[in-house]
Amino acid sequence: MPYHDSGRIQPKPLEPQQLNLFANNTITPSYGSKADTLLMSADVLQEWKSRILTHQQRVRANQSPQQATLFDLTPTHCDPEAIDPLTLQLVPMSFYCTPADSPGEACLYFIIDSAAGLVLYVGETMRSNKRWKGIHDCKDYIASYQDLHYKYGLPKAVNAAFWWDAPVERRARQQLELSLIVKWRSPFNKENWDLWGQPFK
Repeated sequence: MPYHDSGRIQPKPLEPQQLNLFANNTITPSYGSKADTLLMSADVLQEWKSRILTHQQRVRANQSPQQATLFDLTPTHCDPEAIDPLTLQLVPMSFYCTPADSPGEACLYFIIDSAAGLVLYVGETMRSNKRWKGIHDCKDYIASYQDLHYKYGLPKAVNAAFWWDAPVERRARQQLELSLIVKWRSPFNKENWDLWGQPFK
């Protein structure tokens, strides 16, 4: 509910979302840092993944079918309803370490835990061979995600997948990226942190 301050309606301050992901408030010091880190329990990690999976499975079930037509119509290019990241060919996360003789092509890329069937991240780039060679926050999220699974002995298989039919024009490519982020609610994208929290940031 809004509250009043000097006659003006102000929005109620948001409560921190991140703590909702943790089973208790046990604080574990993070090595190499003076800051303390809240460590997600195995049960809460599984529940977190389950909620995301429920949404993404619903998205797949409601995916618009690609129907045949009697007319030779040009299909809508870059329709987000026609892109299913979980059907794309997977490549190992080490893809960006391999030498490349060109900067690559425009594409959308997805980070997927294929052991769980989860789309973790949606991104876009004009330079597919260069985008991940530098600093990328998602690399840290992936490392934390994998470390936590290793700690609890949980299965995980984090890979990348590329969709190569992306627009070359940057704004159109970013609009397509955003529509897919919103559709799949990928948890490593900042646009969805209000939904899932930031347990791996």
